Amino acid sequence: MFDQTGPGRDGAPSSPGAPEGPLSGIRVIDLTQIYNGPYATFLMAQAGADVIKVEPPGGEHTRRRQRDGGGVHIPHAMLNSGKKFVMLDLKTAEGKAGLEELIRTADVLIENFRPGVMARLGFPVEHLRELNPRLVYAASSGYGTSGPYSVYPAMDLAVQAMSGVMSVTGFPDQAPVKAGPAICDFNAGTHLYAGVMTALLERERTGRARTVEVSMFEAIYPALASNIGLTGGEGGGKPDERTGNRHGGLSICPYNVYPASDGWLAILANNNQQWDRLVTWFGQAWAATDPRFATMYDRVVHMDEVDALIESWTRDRPKEELFRGLAAAGVPCAPVREIAEVMRDEHLHARGALVEVDHPLFGRLVLPTSPIIYEGLERTIRWPSRALGADQDEVLPERKAQE
Repeated sequence: MFDQTGPGRDGAPSSPGAPEGPLSGIRVIDLTQIYNGPYATFLMAQAGADVIKVEPPGGEHTRRRQRDGGGVHIPHAMLNSGKKFVMLDLKTAEGKAGLEELIRTADVLIENFRPGVMARLGFPVEHLRELNPRLVYAASSGYGTSGPYSVYPAMDLAVQAMSGVMSVTGFPDQAPVKAGPAICDFNAGTHLYAGVMTALLERERTGRARTVEVSMFEAIYPALASNIGLTGGEGGGKPDERTGNRHGGLSICPYNVYPASDGWLAILANNNQQWDRLVTWFGQAWAATDPRFATMYDRVVHMDEVDALIESWTRDRPKEELFRGLAAAGVPCAPVREIAEVMRDEHLHARGALVEVDHPLFGRLVLPTSPIIYEGLERTIRWPSRALGADQDEVLPERKAQE
């Protein structure tokens, strides 16, 4: 087993002499913005890469949102830990020269502009190859650089709508609903990280540096697997079905969120054994052999009855009592919790997945580390995000931050 000990609650960077990350020595030029690309480069930074975030005057979108106050600074702080910060105006000759200087020293350049923006700025792929033949160039966008949708502007909400995610989210008698988290952005960012790592491995083996591309639209499609199972995967215009909190393919029962006396509890039974454990814990062993509920097929056919039955068992009991008892019995379940509760979660803090950090710009924050655990590497924030252009003198000593 890996050593998963966290850094404690202060989130302090690793001490001098600590093991270097697996990407130590890899330099990444980060031209990304908002969530998709910054998450990919965050994972690289947490793995030890030297990530240089290049921002325009005024900063990228999530930094500019900080001016509105409230908690809008948190996404920028979350996704930009462990990076160095440079400001360049790529619409000027001076800014272009600065980026060229960085590219010559880099292993990876990663961006998530709309297709064509890099070329319009004077950095088509051919020029990148001239500057650095060993550069892995990675790009991500809503719909990709080719195909009829490539010209469409896209953010997470638009891709959720276009991909079918919204059509299967919500309840059947209500309007389509977006997924709460930015699932298209972060799914694409994870794929982008994987693509860059694969390209770096190939370059190490063969010397060839490939271009990598990930579209949000294509990255989210596999997540619809259960829902595609419900429609039969025919692609013939069969209407999608919104299943609320039930299984997207309506092929597992029970699989729902049930009321407790003080909130809600998610409960599912993925096989007959788990169903037996569930009904036995509630003192309702008869339901294990009742012909309406004896098999998964039977339970799916009688889904409304199953849900009503479980609700009658849960609604007068506290959710924590239900959770502890059912979990101990081996039934998959969890209380529905508020985000503030999750930020204080003892499990995430014990494993070092969340750490408390004294941020130089925003004060005390709870920030995530990388979900990827590397054997022998302390799970912590290398350092918090910094002010715009904070590392200009170190990274580009001949080029002061452009006003």
